[in-house]
Amino acid sequence: MEMTLRWYGSGFDTVTLKQIRQIPGVTGVITTLYDTKPGEVWSRERIRALKEEVEASGLHIAGIESVNVHEAIKAGASEREAYIANYMETLENLGKEGIRLVCYNFMPVFDWTRTELARMRPDGSSVLAYTQEAVDHLDPEKMFASISCDMNGSIMPGWEPERMEHVKEQFAMYRNVDEEKLFENLRYFLEKIMPVCDRYQINMAIHPDDPAWSVFGLPRIITNKKNILRLMQMVDNPHNGVTFCSGSYGTNLDNDLPDMIRSLKGRIHFAHVRNLKFHSPTNFEEAAHLSSDGTFDMYEIMKAFYETGYDGPIRPDHGRMIWDEIAMPGYGLYDRALGAAYLNGLWEAIEKNAKRRQG
Repeated sequence: MEMTLRWYGSGFDTVTLKQIRQIPGVTGVITTLYDTKPGEVWSRERIRALKEEVEASGLHIAGIESVNVHEAIKAGASEREAYIANYMETLENLGKEGIRLVCYNFMPVFDWTRTELARMRPDGSSVLAYTQEAVDHLDPEKMFASISCDMNGSIMPGWEPERMEHVKEQFAMYRNVDEEKLFENLRYFLEKIMPVCDRYQINMAIHPDDPAWSVFGLPRIITNKKNILRLMQMVDNPHNGVTFCSGSYGTNLDNDLPDMIRSLKGRIHFAHVRNLKFHSPTNFEEAAHLSSDGTFDMYEIMKAFYETGYDGPIRPDHGRMIWDEIAMPGYGLYDRALGAAYLNGLWEAIEKNAKRRQG
């Protein structure tokens, strides 16, 4: 296992590479070319410049999150072939620069959904939160406006203003797309790109839908054990794998997270580990990584990773906003640094206990 931190790049992230380098046990970053739009080709020159900047800080690029998939590919529109060709060219350029992991999602329109970006907790920290009741009373075209004032001047991934300006048109693209059609479009995309992944040994790691159910009537498919195993069998290539995000799969309390990790042995290429605190099955807020601060048993989650021989990158996911920090919601320095230290501590304890039992 390698502990990493997500970094959006110079000019976009309030957290610096120098600060990340000082978090004990963190050796790599998960990053992206944040100013590229879905469908654009990432040039080899820009990838190399990003790689050199990260390596100059004493870290390395452990993976990319995300190379966004254009809506035409997800919806199966007629112009998808051109965008798939662009995606393959980007993968080839990443492969030539030695980058072997790409996290992506296949969520229609909204990459993730929260109804609050700064819910105040009793301890004075603020967190991202979701209530289905709030979504049920929202016009999707006004979703961005409802949360934009809490973005602290940042541009949230998946909520870029230029994307939100075309919400109505994007919804129209999915008028005849149900879950089965979305599965078929995903299979088509993966079968097209797998030869490039095979050539450069690139692991594609699909991120689950967040939350793990339909929002605004849009189809969502990467939501549970049955569906993710179906996808693994549908495109049975070891480079077709999973980003296991405990916070996203965990939005559905029916998902047994340690069991899902064990069922996906060998196909998890990347992991986001975070905790949620539930007030009802559809009203939750993001918590500190500590087990007792939320609903999940973080020890059992990390134990499942260890016992399945997971050796890929893990990152602490969304953190609370604490100690008066002003940053992109969920992506400040302080609470994610605490999360990295906590997860590393759990891993050390699990590893030492296992070795003592073996001895």
